Amino acid sequence: MIPAERGEDEPQRTVLPNGTRVVSETIPGARSVSVGVWIGIGSRDEPDDLAGVSHFLEHLLFKGTTERSGRDIALAVDRVGGDLNAYTAKEHTVFYLRVPAAAAPDGLALLVELLTQPQFASRDVAAERKIILEELAGAEDNAEDFVDQLIWESLFPGHSLGREVIGTAASVRSLDVVKVRGFFETWYRPANLVVAAAGAIEHGALVAAVAGLDHGSAGTRVTRVAPGEGLTPLRVERRRTEQVHLALGWRGCGTYDDDRYALDVLEQVLGGGPSSRLFQEVREARSLAYSVYAAANEHQDCGGLTVTVGASRNRVSETLTVIEGIVEDLAANGITEEELAVAKGYLEGSLWLGLEDSASRMSRLGWSELSYGEVPSAQRYIDRISALSLADVGAAAARVLGGPRALAAVGPVGDKLFTRNVRP
Repeated sequence: MIPAERGEDEPQRTVLPNGTRVVSETIPGARSVSVGVWIGIGSRDEPDDLAGVSHFLEHLLFKGTTERSGRDIALAVDRVGGDLNAYTAKEHTVFYLRVPAAAAPDGLALLVELLTQPQFASRDVAAERKIILEELAGAEDNAEDFVDQLIWESLFPGHSLGREVIGTAASVRSLDVVKVRGFFETWYRPANLVVAAAGAIEHGALVAAVAGLDHGSAGTRVTRVAPGEGLTPLRVERRRTEQVHLALGWRGCGTYDDDRYALDVLEQVLGGGPSSRLFQEVREARSLAYSVYAAANEHQDCGGLTVTVGASRNRVSETLTVIEGIVEDLAANGITEEELAVAKGYLEGSLWLGLEDSASRMSRLGWSELSYGEVPSAQRYIDRISALSLADVGAAAARVLGGPRALAAVGPVGDKLFTRNVRP
C-alpha cells in the first residue's frame, strides 16, 4: 500500500497495490461514519445496446451476495439504524453507507461483500428488469422529469451524454445475466474504484477493511469520446397536462475548464436561489410560475447549463419572453457588483455548511479523487471563487449564454408556439 504525502489539514490518501484509491477525513466529535465506493463508470460509458446497465447493476447488487440474501442485507443495515443506498450518474456510480461509529466495521465488510460477491441470480435479474421498466414508465409520465430528459437529448443528440441514465425500454429488456455480469467484471475493477469515508474513521482501519476490493487484475479506465458540436434547437412533446414544462439549455463547461468557477457564480445569479434573477422576476415580480431555477452540470469534457420552469398554457409565451430577456442581458452585459458579492458569499457559505455533514464530506472526497486524482482543499475552491472579477463572469456568460441554445417543452402545446423562440 502506498500512502500519499499529506499536509496537516488534508485528507489521508492511500493507493492499494492494484490501484484502488482510498481517501478519508476524520471529523472530530462525529459519532457516525459515511463511506462510499465510487466507480468511475456511468451511463455515458455504455454502448447503445447496453444502455442502462450501470443503473441496472446499481439495483441488482442489493438483491443479494453469495453469503446473504437481499433481506439479510436490509436487516443488517436497519438493525443499526444505518442507511445503505446507491445512485448512478453520467460518469460514475456510487454505493454508499452511513452507520453509527460502533457499526462501522460490519458496515464496511458488508459494502465490500456487495461489490465483490454479487449473486447475479437469473430470477433477480428478471425481477429487477420489471422494476426498472416501471421506473422508466414513471419518469416518462412525469412531465417535469420528461422535459429534463428532452433537453439533455437536445444538447447532446446522438451521444450517450444525452441519453437517460436508466436506459431505454428496449435496452433494459435486452439485459440478461451474461451482459450484466460481463459489464461488472470488465469495469468494476481497482483502476476505476475510489473508496471515500468521513466521520469517526481511522484511515488505517479503513484501508484494512477495504483491502478485499483489491482483488484480481487492476483493469483499465474507460476512454471517452466527446460529443459533437451540434444540438437540436427545439423538441416539443404534446400532452394533456395542466402546465407546460419548459427547459432551455446551453452547452457549458467541463470538469477541467477554468471557466467552471465563473459558471458557478453565473448559475447562482441566474437561477440558483431566492435572490436570483429568475426567481425575483419570473416568480416574485410577475407571478408567472411557482418554480423556476437554473442548474449547471459538469462532465469530463463538456457540460450543460439549463433553466427549467412550469407555467400555465396561457402564460407560456410571456414566461419564455421574460426568461429570454434575462438570459440575453446576462450574455450581453454580465452581472452586477452586488450579484457577484452575493454569489461569492453563497458559494463559500454553502460549502462550509456542507462540510459539517459527514455524507457531504465523503461525497466531496470521492468525486474529487475520481475526477482529479486528488482532493483539493476547500480553501483552494474558495480562493478561486474569491478571485473572480465581473469581467471573468461576464466572459463566461457571453461564452455559454451567448452560444447555441436548445428548447424543450412538454404540455398541451405544439411546435408553432415556439417557432419564434428557436435559435440557430
